Amino acid sequence: MIGELAKPVMYLQGVGPKKSELYERMDVRTVYDLLYHFPRYYIDLNEPQTIRDAPLNEQVVLKGRVVRKLPEAPIRRGLSVYKAIFTDDTADLTIVIYNAGYLFKSLEVGHEYYLVGKLTGNLIRREINSPQIYPAASADPVQPVYRLTEGITQNLLRQNMHSAIEKLGGFIYEPLPPQILREYGLCSLHYAMQNIHFPTDMHTLELAKDRLVFDELLTLALGMLMMKSRSRENAGCVMKGESIDEYYDALPFELTKGQKNAINDCIADMQRDYPMNRLVQGDVGSGKTAVAAGAAFFAYKNGCQTALMAPTEILAAQHYETLNGFLEPLGVKVILLTGSMTAKKKEKVKEGIASGEYSVVVGTHALVQASTEFKKLGLVITDEQHRFGVEQRAMLAQKGDNPHKLVMSATPIPRTLALMIYGDLDISVLGELPKGRQPVETYAVTGKLRERAFGYLKQHLDEGRQGYIVCPMIEESAADLQDVKSYAKSLTEGVFKDYRVGLLHGRLAADKKEKVMKKFKAHELDILVSTTVVEVGVDVPNATVMLIENADRFGLSQLHQLRGRVGRGEHKSACILVTDNPTDEVVKRLKILSKSHDGFAISQEDLKLRGPGDFFGSRQHGLPKMKIADMSQNMDVLVKAQAAAKEILCQDPKLESPQNSGLKELVEQLFEQNVSND
Repeated sequence: MIGELAKPVMYLQGVGPKKSELYERMDVRTVYDLLYHFPRYYIDLNEPQTIRDAPLNEQVVLKGRVVRKLPEAPIRRGLSVYKAIFTDDTADLTIVIYNAGYLFKSLEVGHEYYLVGKLTGNLIRREINSPQIYPAASADPVQPVYRLTEGITQNLLRQNMHSAIEKLGGFIYEPLPPQILREYGLCSLHYAMQNIHFPTDMHTLELAKDRLVFDELLTLALGMLMMKSRSRENAGCVMKGESIDEYYDALPFELTKGQKNAINDCIADMQRDYPMNRLVQGDVGSGKTAVAAGAAFFAYKNGCQTALMAPTEILAAQHYETLNGFLEPLGVKVILLTGSMTAKKKEKVKEGIASGEYSVVVGTHALVQASTEFKKLGLVITDEQHRFGVEQRAMLAQKGDNPHKLVMSATPIPRTLALMIYGDLDISVLGELPKGRQPVETYAVTGKLRERAFGYLKQHLDEGRQGYIVCPMIEESAADLQDVKSYAKSLTEGVFKDYRVGLLHGRLAADKKEKVMKKFKAHELDILVSTTVVEVGVDVPNATVMLIENADRFGLSQLHQLRGRVGRGEHKSACILVTDNPTDEVVKRLKILSKSHDGFAISQEDLKLRGPGDFFGSRQHGLPKMKIADMSQNMDVLVKAQAAAKEILCQDPKLESPQNSGLKELVEQLFEQNVSND
């Protein structure tokens, strides 16, 4: 149906083979890709300011004419400065252009132009350096500004975009059914494309944006709902109502209301004809493992095995110890399976799993290997779902006959967003912390107080406690890694030379990471200097202080996750956020964290401040990448799109009718692209 738009971009007028290679760097391979390469922002030329009233040292839009061009002024070899006098009859200014002789040459005295740039100077003399210049006679009233790559200019991209829109107009391509367009008051796709790239004013831009945001969120909602319905095949283990009171009675503490509700949700789900697909979402330390153990005990009472997959060996070992502690006294045999076991040990464990000797198996990706077989796998639990691809979850589920699936995530996400990200899952939320957990005192300080913060950490170390120092490694680049290593070295040789300091970062091999964490857990290290890989770490109840360097470079949700590494034992704990960039915005953000310990409230604030792209770090895990929709800004559209998706699938569950063929194509495209990006 996409037809002409699926053709390689090289065949578009004005592109050709060489430029198509440059476009490929921007993930633009087809005409369709080019159309969906949306502007980053827009320059509105409709309401220019006057030179007299325009503010200094800010980006301004001016309209006027060139009255005089000054001679070229060579500064040194290879560098020339060109100047022209410009007026709008309220005042004059000097245009300064560096080295771009061709641009200066194109300016004609007496002709009108728009200038966009930063105005500098004073009330008497004003100038604008290297502005963007548009001839007033031919400029589009709203100028799109695109993300580029070397060799592709804004002008070239705009020309190519005009050609692509002409192609779109050459045949009718409209993926949305007519009744949806009418019901939600949406413009046609051709109008939307014309006006997202070349709007005549901000109103037409908004109409175009509304349509394209709706398309993207509707496609995502349809895909998620279809994934959910695909899992509605008959479950291999339909379980019967069994009491798990003995599990509750054996626990050395009382579960919270949220934990009990989540276990009840799981038990109800596992008695249906189709498999459970549930997310248990709770703050750091809210007791998700106790919920997993309750669900696993219910599966055991029904004669079914449970597999729990964790992202690292050390986390798997921690889950094994916890589950074993909960379930072994009740006669449930729990076993650990990891990649680092000897071949002989692995073989013996796998024999026990295949024979049904073990009812609960905890492990890493070793669980999904071909040689691991289960006798009757009824429940699959994955920890921190966004660290596993959807495929790994599916591979583990294939070890059984449509087993029930439970996902545990410690990333608090506002409910509406969670419904979209985990659209194929039902959600249980653990809202409160178990009794006895102390809130972590949180202090935000400037770099001037760094030495005092180090002194505070030393105080705790001298009392026999341990601490973390976290450094940002935003780009995962060699330079960032060097910064982390040299920082750790300066601490080891300087302020903490009398203490045992370890280093942990994402570039370490998995076995080395495990080794460092084991040493820290065994108190063979006093301080762990780490990047954010410690965010999903193990419990070290003896660690009571976390100092986070350059805290302004992290999202609030990530800081909250990191803070959850301390406060896990009986001792009072603290988190110190250090920043060398105490702007008003940074102070405002860090204060939110100092005042609140509610991960869900913090995530809502984070979403408002940073948007979901940053909210999830570098990648919206498990979620296809959005090109134009922003879920923090478009919640109202998200709700409408979900309603429309339900309406469409109610009448046509597999999008098989001719009027839905365009939507089906969009869904397939979005999810194919996501799998290839994983």
